[in-house]
Amino acid sequence: MVSKKGAALSSILAAVFLTTMKFVVGILTASLGIISEALHSLLDMLAALITFVAVSLSDRPADKEHQYGHGKIENLSAFFESILLVITCIWIIYEAISRLVSGNTETKVTIWSYIVVIIAMAIDLGRSRMLFRAAKEHNSQALEADAIHFSTDILSSAVVLLGLICADFGYYTADAISAIGVAIIVLTISYRLGKRAIDVLLDKVPKGLTEKIESKLQANKDIVYHHNLKVRVAGADTFVEVNVHIRPNTDFETAHKICSEIEKDIATSIPRCITIVHPEPEENA
Repeated sequence: MVSKKGAALSSILAAVFLTTMKFVVGILTASLGIISEALHSLLDMLAALITFVAVSLSDRPADKEHQYGHGKIENLSAFFESILLVITCIWIIYEAISRLVSGNTETKVTIWSYIVVIIAMAIDLGRSRMLFRAAKEHNSQALEADAIHFSTDILSSAVVLLGLICADFGYYTADAISAIGVAIIVLTISYRLGKRAIDVLLDKVPKGLTEKIESKLQANKDIVYHHNLKVRVAGADTFVEVNVHIRPNTDFETAHKICSEIEKDIATSIPRCITIVHPEPEENA
């Protein structure tokens, strides 16, 4: 199993290498497509640093001031990532349009232009797979955001590669157009990342989670019916509260056992789930 910190740290190292390589080749070839990718990688590096700090702090235990723990630090970091990406995209689009309007679109395409893009695609493929695996193992939205982020880098690099091929045949405007294509791709994924992070920060219940819990409750023969089901997510943790009605002749010890079994049953389908069950006697049973 890959640790959360280990996954985040490897992402930082990969981002540092790719950012340096892309900036050097982009400046030497005057390719806006590669420079835009370098800026994208620079933001990747900053995002990876934020993710590393977030996963380092998010698993700290609950305290007097943070009674639900520190899990939402991960969601906050994902939101910051989306803001940084939007800022970068605005600059890329502005610079690309300026080049297209001025006609200053000529770039120098060399073998290094192709090498840097292909290497970037290979590294992004490897690290996105690793991050997706770590995110699933640890139920981490911060690592998942990083994984989604870097998986889009593969697509944006492919767009840049297409622009380089066109420029190699004399169609220099393709480089600026490919840069706009990169920005549009990144803006789309930034919106999705930002929306997901905001939803969690505002305690919006993830789609399908309530239905999953209700199916568990309805399948339990000891519950007459339930109400006031509340669900909230913070980082990798899920918090569930529910009132359940049980038969009035149930003794205290049995009622406690029923509640414990409900909590264990919900935890089998939802990792890192903390459930509070409030039993009530069913008057009409």
